[in-house]
Amino acid sequence: MKLIGLKTSNGKTTGDIAFYCKVLKVSRQGFYKYLDNLNKPWKYEALAAEIKKILVEDECNDTYGYIRMYEALTLKMQIEPTKIASLPSKQTVYRVMKKLNLIHAKKRKPNGITKADKEARKSDDMIKRDFSANEPLEKCVTDVTEVKTADGKLYISAIEDCFDSTVLGLSMADNMRAELCTNTLKNAIETYPDLKGAIVHSDRGSQYTSEEYRKTTSENEINQSMNSAGGRCHDNAKAESLWGRFKEELLYDRYNTEKMSMDSVKSLIWRYFMGYWNNRRICSANGGMPPMIKRQQYYQNKNIASKSIDNAT
Repeated sequence: MKLIGLKTSNGKTTGDIAFYCKVLKVSRQGFYKYLDNLNKPWKYEALAAEIKKILVEDECNDTYGYIRMYEALTLKMQIEPTKIASLPSKQTVYRVMKKLNLIHAKKRKPNGITKADKEARKSDDMIKRDFSANEPLEKCVTDVTEVKTADGKLYISAIEDCFDSTVLGLSMADNMRAELCTNTLKNAIETYPDLKGAIVHSDRGSQYTSEEYRKTTSENEINQSMNSAGGRCHDNAKAESLWGRFKEELLYDRYNTEKMSMDSVKSLIWRYFMGYWNNRRICSANGGMPPMIKRQQYYQNKNIASKSIDNAT
């Protein structure tokens, strides 16, 4: 059909239609039906438009696969009106994104950089690869990664809540001494005082076995946890995943940080985590909700349950 349409300028060269239909063994009725369908609007036009809107809301949204796009559409339809009559299936979202050339291959993943101090005293593994949590500030993971800038390497330390993947604390410096990690912990506690009593899990890097870091955890009643002896990266897989997502979504094929000043890269990373990641980025592990929306729902439900108990008594 497409070949006949091409040869006849989509039916405009009428004298050649019969010839090409005969040669290609296609009925003229079938060809005219094909032409009619060409002029019909695409039935997924409204869905495609909503997908494009989501993509331009944040620069990192262009890394959404079809599952996260489906979840983003679900959330969008709950909080604002759209031109979509009903929510499509995940497979429909996949087909539309494929037609729009929005299905991307996964990019490379970073490696960990902290080095263990074999002589230092270690803490027990209180997580044991179970990164689930029933409530906020119960279990957290922390780790360090690096990004090259025009001014040298920038080291980034973060603490992530296992409950909803909120980044609770963030610290950056041009070195990876213990102070970097203690500052991250202090920042998190300043913003979330109820972090006291939580488990904060890390690898066995020298920063986390240092006296400075141990003193900070002890003074703030943090239960320090570390990878098991001889453990692998899977022992802190959630933190490794955080860095992988961050670099894949924000940096790879988007910014050449080696040509950017360290201050510019710091600003970029801060906005990504504290603005986009925490508040707007769709997280499949949260049922398609950004971390802060899941957190808000938890406390709202908790307050409703508390009021119900008070009323009952």
